[in-house]
Amino acid sequence: MPFLECKNLSKMFGNVAAVSGVDIQVSKGEIVGLLGDNGAGKSTLIGMIAGIYRPDSGKILINGHEVEKWDVPTARAMGIETVFQDRALVEQQSISTNIFMGREIRGTLGFVNLKRQKGESEKLIRDIGLTSRLIAPGTSVLTLSGGERQGVSIARALYFKAEIVIMDEPTTALSLTESEKVFDFIRRIKQEGLSCIFISHNIYHSYDVSDRFVVMDRGKLAYTCSKEETTAELLIKHMQRLAKGEVAAQ
Repeated sequence: MPFLECKNLSKMFGNVAAVSGVDIQVSKGEIVGLLGDNGAGKSTLIGMIAGIYRPDSGKILINGHEVEKWDVPTARAMGIETVFQDRALVEQQSISTNIFMGREIRGTLGFVNLKRQKGESEKLIRDIGLTSRLIAPGTSVLTLSGGERQGVSIARALYFKAEIVIMDEPTTALSLTESEKVFDFIRRIKQEGLSCIFISHNIYHSYDVSDRFVVMDRGKLAYTCSKEETTAELLIKHMQRLAKGEVAAQ
């Protein structure tokens, strides 16, 4: 049984059907590459999964049970965390503050337990592979590289026991080395038995880390297959045919 199952999800913005009748499943320990050109509906779909948008129609099921009143707190409570490429962290604050922002560790009197947050942050950032001595819980996020910032966001998701980490264009504007660091983080997520929805315009990046692919086109599900059934080149050719209107979305 899939951990997450979305059935017939649809979302309108005015007269525009941003997502129309899309089904998607994510099993535990699975990395799903979500692909599509600009305007394909990827951001709206993950916005619904993350609870940012409420679907106009359709169902969201967790472990086979439909969840009513789907919103951001509910999605988080169900184990879904989203790492946005450009809005994941507050740059002026420390790593520790960013990890626990909005969900601080508090003592019996209600005060924030800064010492415990620092200790937990230290363990988290080392566990995910940020081993540089220049990186500490009190380090300002502003001083981190793009890949390191993605690591902090993933550390936050892991601490709060995310079952699915949604990564929205995490390698945009990153160097090859930094992108590889993000791929290592995603592989670590899989090793932990967790799942990931990886959104990217770069087919090769997605192909490297994903187990299965979901391609969207103009708000609809256009194509889905496992890694064993395709190659990066075949995915590119299929998306090119979609763009030209040579094949239709499902």
